[in-house]
Amino acid sequence: MPSEIILFTFIVVFIYGLCIGSFLNVCIYRIPLKENIAVNRSHCMSCGGQLKWYDLVPLFSYLFLQGRCRYCKEKISIQYPLIESINGLGYVLIFIVNGINLTSILYSLAFSALIVLSVIDWKTYEIPLPINIFILALGVIRAVLDYENLIDYIIGFVCVSGFLLLLFFATKGRGIGGGDIKLMAAAGLLLGWKNIILALVIGCVVGSIIHIARMKISKTDHVLAFGPYLSVGIFIAMLWGDPIIRWYLSMFNLN
Repeated sequence: MPSEIILFTFIVVFIYGLCIGSFLNVCIYRIPLKENIAVNRSHCMSCGGQLKWYDLVPLFSYLFLQGRCRYCKEKISIQYPLIESINGLGYVLIFIVNGINLTSILYSLAFSALIVLSVIDWKTYEIPLPINIFILALGVIRAVLDYENLIDYIIGFVCVSGFLLLLFFATKGRGIGGGDIKLMAAAGLLLGWKNIILALVIGCVVGSIIHIARMKISKTDHVLAFGPYLSVGIFIAMLWGDPIIRWYLSMFNLN
């Protein structure tokens, strides 16, 4: 494929990611409040003024308005352009690593869902069930498309989530949350058993490092929102899971 077409494709993917990122901000704000994410019109969080379409152009409206509401001039949270940019760049990275195919589309949609649940879990310590159901639906599509390896996805659905469920009962719910268990079941169906185990390991390592650092810096105890760290592990496994696993096994001549 000519380089010009590839570049154009990635630009389109980035723009599409920005647009989806704008919708993710709506989900992040409205889902915890039980508000409708499709019907209610967007409005300023400070003055309540309804926003026009030209106030909602992803990233560019924020830059054009210099980060302030057109009406009340209050600052707009940096979260909005940040989420849009992360989602756009994440889409491009997924397509670069996995190629232009249906799997990349499924992974991109899953990445968007991981962003939403990570921010909500970080703020509320809850992972909304509809987001896990959405990831589960993506996993079903992936398993059906790759039906020759269906058993790998079925094992992925239960191997990590089953372990976490045992941990949930053993600690009477104090060691792990129900949303985390459902997340790893859904993601396991999407990734397969090898990559979901890798995702758990990465999530635990990243979570331990950041959580300890936060406690050291702030000198206070923190309740651990595990969803964001598991999401990091899932995202890394999506992109580089197979090479990481092959590298690890090669150290023991098991590859």
